[in-house]
This record gives sequence, C-alpha cells and structure tokens, in this order.
Amino acid sequence: MKKIGLALGGGGAKGFAHIPILEVFDELGIKPYCITGTSIGAIMGALYASGHSAKDIFNLVHQLLVAPKKSTLKDMFRNSDTFKFLELIDPNFSLRPKGLLKGEKLLGFLYNHMNVSSFEELEIPLKTVATDFWRKEPVVFDRGELLPALRASMAIPCIFTPVMMGEKVLVDGGLVNNVPHDLLNDECDIRIAVDIKGDRSTPKNKIPNPMEALFHTYDVMMDATVKEKRVNHSVDIYLHPPLVDIDILDFHKAEIIYEQGVKAKDDFKRRLEPLLSEKPPHMNWFWEK
Repeated sequence: MKKIGLALGGGGAKGFAHIPILEVFDELGIKPYCITGTSIGAIMGALYASGHSAKDIFNLVHQLLVAPKKSTLKDMFRNSDTFKFLELIDPNFSLRPKGLLKGEKLLGFLYNHMNVSSFEELEIPLKTVATDFWRKEPVVFDRGELLPALRASMAIPCIFTPVMMGEKVLVDGGLVNNVPHDLLNDECDIRIAVDIKGDRSTPKNKIPNPMEALFHTYDVMMDATVKEKRVNHSVDIYLHPPLVDIDILDFHKAEIIYEQGVKAKDDFKRRLEPLLSEKPPHMNWFWEK
C-alpha cells in the first residue's frame, strides 16, 4: 500500500473545503499515512486523524454552523440549534484584550468530539504548526497535549487571543507555513497539499475598505510564503479548491464553502488513482522481469 502524506492548509472558514477532499479518501477506502495542518487545517486534520470519517466531520459542522430552515422567525427562535454557534463564541471583554475572541468554547466543542487528548492517541500521525510571534519562527507540534497545539495553530492575530507556552507567545501558523507539506514524512510515496486560499471577484482596481484591507493583506503574506515552499518542496498533487468570495471568518457560509469545495473532488480522484496504481520506483526491477 502506498504511503500518502496529506497537508491541509489554513484559511479560517475556508477550511470546510477540506471535507470533500477527505471524502475522496473514504470513498477509495484508503487513509493517509500522515497528516500535517495549519490553523483550520490542523483542526480538520485532528478530527480526521482521531478516527472520524469525512461524513462525521460534515455532520459535526452542519450541527454546529448550519441553522435549520424553519418557516417562520418564531420557529427559528424556538429551535436552540439555530444559535448553537453563537453560544460558542466567547468575546474577550477584558480591559486590555489581546484578541477579539478567546476561541476556547468553539475549539472545546470540536475537541470534545475527538475523544482524544494527545497526539499519541491519534490513529494517524499528525503535525500542526503555530508561529512564535516575537521570534518570528514556526513551532511544530507532533506530541503531547493536543488542545493547546490546535488552539495555538488557529490563533489568528487580532481575532483570537494568543496562546502562552512557557516563554513563547504563539499565534496562527499561517504566518510562517500555511500549507505545511514540507513537514510530511520523508517515507511518503505520494505527497498531497490542499491550499484553500481561494479567490475574489472584486475588481482589481477597487480601493479596499478597512476590513478588505485587513483580510487581503493577510492573504498576500500567506501566499508569498506558500509560493516559496512550493519552489523548495515539491508535491505530487497540489489542490486549489475553487473558493470564491470567502473570508476567513465566513463561518456562516459553511454550506456554500462545502459546495464550492466539492468541485475539486473529481479532479483530485482523477489525479490520485493513477498514482495509487503506479509501481514504486524501488520495485521496478521486480515488475519488469
């Protein structure tokens, strides 16, 4: 069996586009040999590595983020699930906040569904990436407590409160390595990277408003580091799910993001299946006799 390494990129709410990619593994009856992930990619990777299927993850996201379609506003208010996601948002009301949101409740909800507490308990080896803010360098986790590592990997500056670990102030790993395919195990026969940066339909000559400037500046920075990684670390399949007009905090667009991500499934399966059937290079002598 070929050893497949899977790298899941960061991008906030765009990460729901990872689910259709994971569905391909389930449909082919295979599992990655190892997974690396940054930010939402780390969270999706941890859920999958803990033994959840892509369908399980889809159902969890749907339960958390997609409000039931009720006929009247009164019915919506009666249904507690409608506001489940809002209940998991924990604003930081301190006098000197270090982020708009703490992120503890949301991540805690997902973490509780993993039924594991450490990297060692995962069914598939996982590496996650955070950024040491003041030292401007990556911090990679692959052992020990899982929750603090995920919390650090998703701590988008200004949005989520940074995580303190010893003398380090840790924030979102996307600042230094948003699609960490360079961290995949050297033993992998097939290396796959999923970049969920997406695109925008905004005219290229439009002056951005403050929010657009904030989010797109972050995208520009991450895109530059991703391009550098691709030059120095090749992969067999590099995927760009066709996401359009999705921002990192568009969690309310979960269904739209998933549907846009589904468009990448057929292309991924078409490119993956031949690689699965190819002879490993070190076996050519045997097969050719």
